[in-house]
Amino acid sequence: MVTVIAPNTTVEEYLAQEAVAPEKSEFIEGEIIKMAGASANHNRLTVNLSRILPLDFDHQIYEIFVSDMKLWPPYSQSYFYPDVMVIRGEPCFTDVQQTAVTNPCLIAEVLSVSTEGFDKNQKFTFYRMIPELQEYLLIDQCAYRVELYRKVSDRQWLFTEFMGQEEKVMLESVGIEVLLADLYKRVSLSVPNKENA
Repeated sequence: MVTVIAPNTTVEEYLAQEAVAPEKSEFIEGEIIKMAGASANHNRLTVNLSRILPLDFDHQIYEIFVSDMKLWPPYSQSYFYPDVMVIRGEPCFTDVQQTAVTNPCLIAEVLSVSTEGFDKNQKFTFYRMIPELQEYLLIDQCAYRVELYRKVSDRQWLFTEFMGQEEKVMLESVGIEVLLADLYKRVSLSVPNKENA
């Protein structure tokens, strides 16, 4: 469940509050959304993916950001904290403090019971505004299952589902193949309760 904690807030008010807040919140067109704490599986999957991703491939340099870097989709009044972002080449920051980026080629979110619908629908609507974004990866934390959305044209995305530890996901945006068995190392595959994030 997504909890709105402050409606009708300006971007400036949100950024000032976020700079000193003890906990992270996302911001969607005037509403501050409290972020739930992450489960152990959530953290394991985020770390595993960031370890697998390349820092360089075929002479192309990538930068990887995990959980604490804000994302500002262009043409929106919104800020998000994706679980993993990969940027090809130089990051484009929104400010001199380098607290938010605008140009990931790959975004990954680890799904939870409380935010799965939000990640699949509302967030993806905003993420699709990013011209550089080529792939959106959604990772189930309770089963060997990932969903990949790959951009095939300006307004068309191809959806592919991968299930089972022997499956391999080709991430074309970063030029690597991910084996689900590697992605899910040390992950406890059991049904979470509603408090897990």
